[in-house]
Amino acid sequence: MNNWIEIDGSQGEGGGQVLRTSLSLSLITGKPLHLFNIRSRRSKPGLQPQHLTAVRAAAAISGAEVTSASLGSQELTFLPHEIRPGSYRFDIGTAGATTLVLQTILIPLSLAKKAATLTLTGGTHVPWSPNFHYLDLQWSPYLQEMGFNTRLILEKAGFYPQGGGSIQVILRPARSLQPLQLSERGALLRIQGLSAVANLDDEIALRQKHQALRRLEPLCRDTKIKTLSLPSMGKGTFILLVAEFEQGSACYSALGEKGKPAEKVADEACDSLQFLLNRRAGIDEYLADQLLLPLVLAQGPSKFAAPRITGHLLTNAEVIRKFLPVEITIDGEPDQEGRISIHPGG
Repeated sequence: MNNWIEIDGSQGEGGGQVLRTSLSLSLITGKPLHLFNIRSRRSKPGLQPQHLTAVRAAAAISGAEVTSASLGSQELTFLPHEIRPGSYRFDIGTAGATTLVLQTILIPLSLAKKAATLTLTGGTHVPWSPNFHYLDLQWSPYLQEMGFNTRLILEKAGFYPQGGGSIQVILRPARSLQPLQLSERGALLRIQGLSAVANLDDEIALRQKHQALRRLEPLCRDTKIKTLSLPSMGKGTFILLVAEFEQGSACYSALGEKGKPAEKVADEACDSLQFLLNRRAGIDEYLADQLLLPLVLAQGPSKFAAPRITGHLLTNAEVIRKFLPVEITIDGEPDQEGRISIHPGG
């Protein structure tokens, strides 16, 4: 296996992000991948349904040859072939995050020469992952600015533990990818938000909204929050807030759960946004991590500031360097503010 990219899945934060970034880059570069120690330090190590679906999705769109892709496996090999655009359906079968499966394959599929459509079923608003509305209102607009051409449609929301949500995605070939310069955010222009429920009293969404407005209107007079009632198999609630600056935007959300007051849900999202507003970065720490991969493919250098250098960001950078001759400079200590510069190397 001399020509294979060897990735230790326990490196850095040691979670599913190592797997997903490795699969994406294997698809993009055509380099075969040997991944070991997959999630070995987690309470449930190895491939869980969400991760297994990401592997199967990556294999399906490229006709890849895969070994050891089974539930609980801590090692696999992945030999990709040419990306095959088309119409695909992937069902996690649990409340695992459809959004993370999507992020594994969206960029490789977008770099193909023909359009593709995806339908993914599972969780759309679940813990420890970006929810659908984060991708739709924060992540996707930045990809569009770079030159990607994507449309995300929420057909049904899926909350933990029922899942059953459905996302449809329409991908058209990306244009020449442009870099991003997001070092200085400028003034705060407005805050917009969504407060949503599924199969719960609309009063819960209103309580989340009003608590957030009490917190945010003193900080930004132009603050507006819409309430939504989402179709879903199960019950759920969330609030999402987007702060828009002269250059950049930051997005934070919080999920409800049984026994958690609506006001606490709103406070969690507001606390996260307040953390960002007390710093200089114009994007949230989650987007900082998620922009690394597309930006190393851009036609020029990029710079941006992050409110916090996360383990995900550092781990993502290490995995990317294994595949590509790219220069990623991260100035800042873990869990502190930092600046990131990216110089693609081919």
